[in-house]
Amino acid sequence: MPTTADPAVLYPDIAACGSLAAALQAEAEGCLSAVPVTPSDSAPLLHATVGSTLPHREPLQVSARRHERRWSIRGTEPFQGMPLVDGVTDELAEVARAARAWHDGAALDDIRRVAPFVHLTGRSEVPEHDPARLTESEWQSMRLEAGELEYAWRETYQALIEAAHVEPALRALYPFTSHWALRFSTTTRPRLTIVGPCLIANSDGTYAVGRGFTSEDLGRFTTAHEAVAVAVRHLPSGLGPVALGG
Repeated sequence: MPTTADPAVLYPDIAACGSLAAALQAEAEGCLSAVPVTPSDSAPLLHATVGSTLPHREPLQVSARRHERRWSIRGTEPFQGMPLVDGVTDELAEVARAARAWHDGAALDDIRRVAPFVHLTGRSEVPEHDPARLTESEWQSMRLEAGELEYAWRETYQALIEAAHVEPALRALYPFTSHWALRFSTTTRPRLTIVGPCLIANSDGTYAVGRGFTSEDLGRFTTAHEAVAVAVRHLPSGLGPVALGG
């Protein structure tokens, strides 16, 4: 395992500034000089947050790696606490440009344009917390994530996500995963209300359907469409529109 380096040794320039927050404000020609950047109380050389002018954005979290000289960001929305952007870079000036765009309320696509290391999670900003739009946004993020996976069974998992999304009865539910098992809820985060079977993409290319997590009591199938069809047949009747879970 890599050893954890002394932050002052790995980041001597940050230590010279006194904190990651101060170093960020000095980067990228001072693009954050007039922006509130908050250092971490417990690890000021490793963590900082940059606020946003938009009430539906949490402060951008900036963190330094402990084993290598790199920085990561994570920008979430406050209602569900789910990330809208993330990313890793070895250029602190890029972090500063991304943080300034996040602070100023730039569109998510524009944040990536000014700082190409930024990764969009596929979620949309939904300031009014409309449950239907939150559901659509989560499906969008899940489909993007499935296509970006690097695991050997990525194609199997992606086929499951796409087959479930095509089915109207499942697309109308809020999707989430637990240990890569696809599940559904009649409410959004932060308080999920689990409904219906669990769908699993197995490493051998098959698909399982069960009433509980990791269960296969409803069968194992060779195609994602077969598994999805069984899951739909076992949905409770009378399900209404997704509601806010909070």
